[in-house]
Amino acid sequence: MSRVRTRPTRDDTREKLFEAAARVFEEQGIGGASIEAIAATAGFSRGAFYSNFTSKDELIIAMLEEHVAQSIRRNLDLLEKHKDPADFIQALKSVDSSKQDPLGRTPLLHMEMILYVARAEKRRPELAKRLRARRKLVAEIVETTMRSSGRPAPNAAWTGAILLAMEDGFRLHRLIDPETTPADSFLRAITDLQRALGGVSGSSRD
Repeated sequence: MSRVRTRPTRDDTREKLFEAAARVFEEQGIGGASIEAIAATAGFSRGAFYSNFTSKDELIIAMLEEHVAQSIRRNLDLLEKHKDPADFIQALKSVDSSKQDPLGRTPLLHMEMILYVARAEKRRPELAKRLRARRKLVAEIVETTMRSSGRPAPNAAWTGAILLAMEDGFRLHRLIDPETTPADSFLRAITDLQRALGGVSGSSRD
């Protein structure tokens, strides 16, 4: 009796293309990476690529969108279980980064992709949408944890924007000088601020 071959689902195909694209981008650079190389690395034909994305730019935007979506799901799941600020920060420290998406594992590539998209003004609104989603997430974390601690959140949206900018800054500093910027620098800074100000904060940890 012959075995029935199961065709990969659309989600499976996209996931394999994301993983393959990350590897090809790291090896060849984003500008030099071809659609053929990405498809071949994923084990697909050029046609399979085009059945999911119309261009390399669309693939990159989809990867960034999925990265943000995973970050939101992961953090909201943690927030549901850990509403106390200290507990939430500790839970973030325990997140297994090996289970994150390709951009979660390779922050340098993540930044390179953001810059690649940002260089074309017409593509910047796509980045703005992801940035607003991340700010909304951090603002929700701030509001929830502040409420749990019995303190009102003063302008959670602005506080979230500040925290997100600080997190991105630490990520960049770690890429430049990892010797003096530990992996948990942002969370350590949040803990120090919480102690100093008697407030609370959260992170998108993406």
